[in-house]
Amino acid sequence: MNRRLSMALPSKGRLREPSWSLLEASGVDPQEPGERVLQAHCRNADIDLLFVRADDVPEYVQDGVVDCGITGLDLIYERDCDVEVLLRLGFGTCSLQAAVSAEDSATRFEDLEGRRIATSHPRIAARILAERGINAEIVRVAGSVEISPRLGLADAIIDLVSTGSTLRTNGLRSIGTLFESEAVLVGRTGSTDLEARRTLTMVLGSVINARANRYLLLNVAKERLAEVTAVLPTKGSPTVIDLATPGVVAVHALVPAADIWSLLPKLEACGASSILTLPVERMVR
Repeated sequence: MNRRLSMALPSKGRLREPSWSLLEASGVDPQEPGERVLQAHCRNADIDLLFVRADDVPEYVQDGVVDCGITGLDLIYERDCDVEVLLRLGFGTCSLQAAVSAEDSATRFEDLEGRRIATSHPRIAARILAERGINAEIVRVAGSVEISPRLGLADAIIDLVSTGSTLRTNGLRSIGTLFESEAVLVGRTGSTDLEARRTLTMVLGSVINARANRYLLLNVAKERLAEVTAVLPTKGSPTVIDLATPGVVAVHALVPAADIWSLLPKLEACGASSILTLPVERMVR
């Protein structure tokens, strides 16, 4: 009998819902936990779930409390934990940026020399500034980092930014990005449950790959097939099928979802008709 795989999920915050959605889409059928319940299991897979703060996931995985978990890449580097990144999940994307007041004259990282910088990521901030040869005083702030310059706690901040709206609302201006982050699946370094982890990574990865692609179907005259295939943003050859109508073929291909907007007019201009794009449920590369 195989040992059940234990997995830590964020119990709250911006990573909770997309993490849960990813598990549901993968078909493992996670059991919805009741209020205040910290553990659950998956009905279709030998996986036990533990709900903890995203900040604590790296240490839980490192210390062997769980086999794997979902957390932010920034939290791994901030905690300096020895874990293995198994899969980038494609959500929770943000960047660690340095920002100053809108009226400040600073325009580059070097302008932070000798300044007081407030951040909730002191370890990453200190490391990156040191790598750039910048000597600054790091002021650790647990929350509401953006208000620090207005309160006189610091001259600048280093904080996670998603859209930049929070910076603008607080009269701040970014002067650059220090670190790019997103949600990741991490595993314990030196784990012996390699087969179980490999299966989990493959199943979750198939959903992530599918979300990024669309299944494209179209009909086109055989004499214009070369025009159509020339504009398709596919890595391999599309599937071409002869139709009952003489001289007409059906073309099936997987294309990046991000290219659909610009691709459809090009296909129409090449004589394609009956163009369909469908969502993909799984995609194993």
